[in-house]
Amino acid sequence: MNAAPGPGLIITADDFGLHASVNQAVERAHRGGVLSAASLMVGAAAAGDALARARACPALRVGLHLVLADGEPCLPRCLIPDLVDASGRFGSRMVRDGFRFFFLPRVRSQLALEIRAQFEEFAATGLALDHLNAHKHFHLHPTVLSLILEIGREFGLHAVRLPLEDGLPFWLRPWLLLLRARLRAAGIRHNDYIVGLRLSGRFNEEALLAALRELPASGVGELYLHPALESGAAIAASMTGYRHADEYGALVSPRVRQARDRLRARGFRFGGFADLVCA
Repeated sequence: MNAAPGPGLIITADDFGLHASVNQAVERAHRGGVLSAASLMVGAAAAGDALARARACPALRVGLHLVLADGEPCLPRCLIPDLVDASGRFGSRMVRDGFRFFFLPRVRSQLALEIRAQFEEFAATGLALDHLNAHKHFHLHPTVLSLILEIGREFGLHAVRLPLEDGLPFWLRPWLLLLRARLRAAGIRHNDYIVGLRLSGRFNEEALLAALRELPASGVGELYLHPALESGAAIAASMTGYRHADEYGALVSPRVRQARDRLRARGFRFGGFADLVCA
């Protein structure tokens, strides 16, 4: 009988395509740092630049960062008027929108159209779909997840982020366990744990080193960050408190690279979802 594979770690940058500064940081952190994957916002303003950089980095695993809140859709407002504001942008009232997704068939129909459009936009890039996650973890919503699983199957979806992290509020756990159960029932692979949810926007060098020291000895984990060469409101108005540049600095830190190499010597595997959970 073959031995079970050793522990694995996926190091991901979210918001790829949001801003040129994010895209530059992703490329540099992959080429000269420890970044192994990125999650692409296909409707964002700098998505074209992100795609060019991804094509120039064939070892970078790229997934779909599904945007249904605080961001730009792929479809025009006339097709999804109940999902966006007067400017055609998703808002940030996620609780309200979550109720509307669940209870209003008209809204669910528009939601399905937009989710399909984002899968189609990703497919049109020609990149292999490494994984899916959702901006602000909106795939925890059962209606959103149902549509992701139904539509994603047509586009070769094989892996979805499970944002299961120690120390999260107790009320989140039932949603996370439901997400995990539904992914498994659908035959969709996922990471075993995540690090970064509680450190979102402030995952600096010391925090990343501490996370690498404390990794479980088994299973596949995902560390996710929000790197950019600039920080805060320069990247997005909703991210005024984010220290993007510190997170970029952590990813290219020589100390972090050395810590990664020590883990590799202990048998840890590194890569994307395709390498570690779908292989």
